[in-house]
Parts: sequence; C-alpha cells; structure tokens
Amino acid sequence: MTVHEVLSIGHPALRQRATETPLEQIASSEIQNLIDDLIDTMRHAHGAGIAANQIGATQRICVLEVNNNPRYPYKPKIPLTVAINPVVKTVGTGTFLNNEGCLSVPLRGDVKRFTSAHISYLDRHGDNQVFDAHGLTAATWQHEVDHLNGVLFIDKSDPATLTTWEEFETHHRPAFLERITNLQNEWTK
Repeated sequence: MTVHEVLSIGHPALRQRATETPLEQIASSEIQNLIDDLIDTMRHAHGAGIAANQIGATQRICVLEVNNNPRYPYKPKIPLTVAINPVVKTVGTGTFLNNEGCLSVPLRGDVKRFTSAHISYLDRHGDNQVFDAHGLTAATWQHEVDHLNGVLFIDKSDPATLTTWEEFETHHRPAFLERITNLQNEWTK
C-alpha cells in the first residue's frame, strides 16, 4: 500500500474518462493494490473520496469514506466504499447548491447538484451494489463519478463563488453551514 501524490488541476489524466474495469480483473493483485492505494491516499489527504484518475490510474474506480473527517465535519457518514464502474442516475428534478472542494483543485465553489441519485457499482469483490443516496451523500457520489468522466467541479461551478480554502473558512463557511444544516433538516423530515 502506498500514498500517492494527488494530481492537480492541469494534469491531463484529470480530463480523461476512466475505462471500465472488467469483472475478471477485479480480483487481480494490480486492481486490489490500486484500491488499497486509493484508500490510503484518500485518508492521508483527508478526502471524502478519490477517483483513480486523481492518482494517474486509468481504471474506473473510486473510493469514498466520511467518518469524522476534519475537512468535511458537516457531511453525513459514509462507510468505506470501494466503487468499481460506478453509475449515478439522478432521481427527480430536485437540486441544491453545494459548496464543494476537491483534492485536485485548491479551490471551493458552489455547484448545483441533484438531491437524490440511484447508485450502482461493483464492490472490491465484484459483487453488485445498488442503493439510493440523498443530499450531501448524493452530491459526494456525483462529484466522484464526475472525476471518472474527466469532469472537475469547477466545470459546473459558478465562477463568482470560487474561493481558496482559507478564504472560504474566513468568509463563507458560516453561511454555507447554516444553509446546508437547514437543507439537511428538511431532507430528514
């Protein structure tokens, strides 16, 4: 297992669509080692998720986990999830404005995300997994699958809302937390 450098905006790998991983390759040491490296790299960088192309790998694999994350203390917990060939299908027309950050982009910005999504993927054992995600969890999945499609959050962000992490913490975090807390309360009613 290895912690990799996370590629930064401008690296061509971030703009390429990752390729599907054949079912018969999932058990290979190459894919299993990549999965372990993604987990170690995500945890080391305190990310909520990371896609394989963020470390220069071409496979359509991402990992997600939110558990007392210092970068995202407001996000609902997501157990460690390994998603191979994930598909996100948005459900309904409901959207919300999410303020997102990224391990590959040293900025934050507002992105319109669908409130609900139907998620399907293969886990690290090759078993099919299907569930529905809502709110910030749905947004996290949308963000990671965007990466696998070569799309960065800034492509969908209102440029006027882009800010550095430091300026977000200083000037924008309280308003965002209030907005997202109110939305989370609505979603749980």
